[in-house]
Amino acid sequence: MHIVTCPRALRRDSDSIVCRRGIPDCAGGDGNNVHRAYGGRGNHLREARLAHGSVTKSLISADTCMTCPVCVLVRPRSFRVGITRPTDARDDGVTDGAADAILQEPYSRLRETMAPSPTIQPKTYTVYTRRNFERLPALRRLSPGELLSMKAVSAVLPFRVNNYVVDELIRWNRVPDDPIYRLTFPHREMLAPDAIARLESMISSGTSEAALHACAREIQAQLNPHPAGQMELNVPFVDGKPLLGMQHKYRETVLFFPSDGQTCHAYCTYCFRWPQFVGIDHLRFASRQAESLAAYVGAHPEVNGVLITGGDPLIMKTAVLRKYVEPLLASHLEHLVSIRIGTKAPAYWPYRFLTDPDADDLIRLFEQVRGAGRHLAIMAHYSHPRELETPAAQAALRRILTTGAVVRCQAPLVRRVNDDPQVWADLWRLEEQLGAVPYYMFVERDTGPKGYFEVPLARACDIFRTASRRVSGLARTVRGPSMSATPGKVEVVGRANAGGEDVFVLRFIQGRNPDWVGRPFFAAWDEHATWLDQLRPAFGETEFFWEPEMREIREAHQAPAWGLRVPKRRKLVLFGHVEWE
Repeated sequence: MHIVTCPRALRRDSDSIVCRRGIPDCAGGDGNNVHRAYGGRGNHLREARLAHGSVTKSLISADTCMTCPVCVLVRPRSFRVGITRPTDARDDGVTDGAADAILQEPYSRLRETMAPSPTIQPKTYTVYTRRNFERLPALRRLSPGELLSMKAVSAVLPFRVNNYVVDELIRWNRVPDDPIYRLTFPHREMLAPDAIARLESMISSGTSEAALHACAREIQAQLNPHPAGQMELNVPFVDGKPLLGMQHKYRETVLFFPSDGQTCHAYCTYCFRWPQFVGIDHLRFASRQAESLAAYVGAHPEVNGVLITGGDPLIMKTAVLRKYVEPLLASHLEHLVSIRIGTKAPAYWPYRFLTDPDADDLIRLFEQVRGAGRHLAIMAHYSHPRELETPAAQAALRRILTTGAVVRCQAPLVRRVNDDPQVWADLWRLEEQLGAVPYYMFVERDTGPKGYFEVPLARACDIFRTASRRVSGLARTVRGPSMSATPGKVEVVGRANAGGEDVFVLRFIQGRNPDWVGRPFFAAWDEHATWLDQLRPAFGETEFFWEPEMREIREAHQAPAWGLRVPKRRKLVLFGHVEWE
């Protein structure tokens, strides 16, 4: 039997593994990774193990190699991961020359539209914060006044950036208007004029850190640290005691905040979770009790999804993350359908999935979740196309997708960063092309430096509609503009004229009461409004339809007992490995 080398075959090249034909999404690694080959008639998943510095000795039976878009065009009886092409006669009637032509021709077209595939080398994570950012050579171009303002703002709001963001994402010749620079570095206008002037004066005069810290705490308290009733209404109770590391705002979904995941590889300046990072314990959601999450889910059959969030859960080592995830895979939690992980790591530190010491273990954990019959969604935060334009970022996204996880992309509309319809159209198109799902455009939340970043709802509508017109239907999976407000996720559908009155058309995507979901309501048109609480009911109404029940929820300090309102669900049968002739 003739062995045809798969176009996805790997060779040794110095200390890296690269594809013989340069297919960009071929698996890479340090030479010890497991590289998968999908073969058979769709009914086998076999592993080709590449020994360090040599090729595998095993052959993988297949009718068609399903691993890349080139080799599906030929039907070898088998293939191997290797370096050399055997010269025996073929047994399928196709000559070697014809096979070469078949393999090369479509790939030559593919290469016309793709950049060369560089080898991604491991990178050592280096972090810069308020304490050491002045060591960055790139900041030498800033004036002493700009550096002083940066120190003042970072005394109030969290600041953390890493060498990947600094070296590969920020275009320093465009600073201060570079969008990633705006996204990660503090700016004077993020604080009120009197607050920034007071802080700068204290720093310039050599005021003690204790006094500066006290001033920062006063300013932080004025920034609405926990919007939308997170602390008052979202925290669930068990036996009269709050579970401070969880939120249960919507009936079907529980949010969990693992203690070790309450930081990030880098902080976004707009982040509404900024109180998690400034050292105020009573404002912080966090839990070390993995068993409490599984127990809560088990006691609440209405819950079919868990969102592990932060911070960024993927800042944790895989072994720590596993302690929180594995209990959710237990067979008695059959009502749990999905596990979501909210993360910025694919954008700010893609090496987490590629070359970090436990990157392979993380990929195996993702596969384990899928193998247990749970849907795994990586909720990736991409705020600008630039975050997806590096080789590492694209390789990380492709590697996540090989596990069977779905990557759903979301970000807020942020002034000075992405308040341009073309930026969003480019972002959605790139996400679609890389196999991810555009999911949400959020409205900047009413917390922290909102005055610096917020965009009026009227303009947000225009940006969303214009961007949507510039992409295909496959990229129009995105929902928005969406406000994560106290009563729920409210989508600004658009503008309409009814009865001679211009109005916002709004609807709930999610609601504290599920009966609100999908129900449209109307607000008087306001060119300047930036949040739900600035809108007024249209048509002379005194309040929106949901406000009476929302008052009851506030008075009770928690949402209704969803366990008493669980809709009947049909029990689903899931099969594992299935073969067919």
